[in-house]
Order: sequence, then structure tokens, then C-alpha cells
Amino acid sequence: MRCHVALTPGEAAAAPLGIVVDVMRATSTIAQALAGGYRRVLCCAEIEDALALKAELGDEAITGGERDANRVEGFDAGASPREFREPRAETLILSTTNGTRSIVAAVEACDQVVLGALLNLDAVAAYARESGADYTVDCAGYKGAFAIDDAYCAGRIIRLAGGERTDAAIAAELVAERFPNPIDGINARTYGPPGLEEDIAFCAQESVLDVVPRFSRMVGPAAEVVA
Repeated sequence: MRCHVALTPGEAAAAPLGIVVDVMRATSTIAQALAGGYRRVLCCAEIEDALALKAELGDEAITGGERDANRVEGFDAGASPREFREPRAETLILSTTNGTRSIVAAVEACDQVVLGALLNLDAVAAYARESGADYTVDCAGYKGAFAIDDAYCAGRIIRLAGGERTDAAIAAELVAERFPNPIDGINARTYGPPGLEEDIAFCAQESVLDVVPRFSRMVGPAAEVVA
């Protein structure tokens, strides 16, 4: 079993198993939403796609998301995982700056796609380890660039899941080793706008969810993710 880490979205490669990481906040939010009772999350790259799906699904769905960490105007919710601890509908339609784009891209390149975060660290690492498949951890980054918080989370997954590492996977592990405290690993990235402190603390919780969000099918332009 070989493992690789795509440290930026542009480095993402095909693999039997892809694990997408956007620890702040998309993959953390999706894991929390599914654990909290949402039946599915429809991940959209574009705001317009999310609004079109909302118009089609009506009261069955709510929209959530952000651009540059700010809630999208006209959406029902933002992108904080703390907003999705209890369901407000069957379906969450989510569109974010980085994470949902990476999810949609991964499903085109990988045979199977799951989502990882610190919240479900043990569960997603066990899933990769038990699959026995070659896998890649795709870091969503920030607008195509490297983001140290995602590399940190990827390194934590690699350490637990195991496998023959590429150089990039070794680099992610070294980042993880640099920060024994997970909140420091997330805070190593410079965030903006201010006011994300509570979300950072929430997303820094380790292995509090057993859910492994996985890609199910495409629903129009959206990647459907279920537990």
C-alpha cells in the first residue's frame, strides 16, 4: 500500500482511494453535518450551482457555505461545523472557497473518495488502512496554494493509516510532528477574517466522530456525500 499527499490542489493525482482534507472548514463541517443527522451533503464548486439545486429541492434542503470565510449572501447558513450539530433539513447544499471544489475534482480522478478531518481522524485513518488500497490525501489548501493546516491534518492521517510514503507524504508527517497540540497545527496557518477562534477550537477536536463521509454519486454538478 502506497500513500501520497497532494500538498496543493494542483498536485492532486489519480488513485484508487482519495482522501480530501479541508480541516478549516469544509470536511470538518461535512463530517459534523452527517454525524448530526443530515442524510446527505451536496458539494458544489460554484455558488450558482448551489442556488439552482436549492430551487429544485425546496424545503428538502438548506444552503450553507462561504467565500473567504464569510457567509455567502442569500445562503441559509455559513460553513461553521457548529451550525450543523442538528439537522434543519434532509440535505445540506454546501459551497466553499476551497474544500467543495477539491471534492468535486477528486471524484473525477479517484476510484473512491472519502473526507478526512481531525474530528474523524481515527475513523478515516482506519478506513484507509483497512482498505489496503493505494491512497492519496488531497489538501484543499487556499485558492490553489499550500495551507499548513491541511498538511498538518494529512500528516496525522498518514501516520495512523500507514503505507509506503512518497516524499510529499513524509513532508506532511514532519509537519504533523512539529505540532504535538492539534490546535497549534491548525493555528500555524494565518487566518482571516478574525472571529474564527471558536471554529478553530471545534475543528481541533480529535476523533470525536465515527463517521467517514464518502462520495456516492453526482447530482447534476454536485458531488453527493453520505455517511
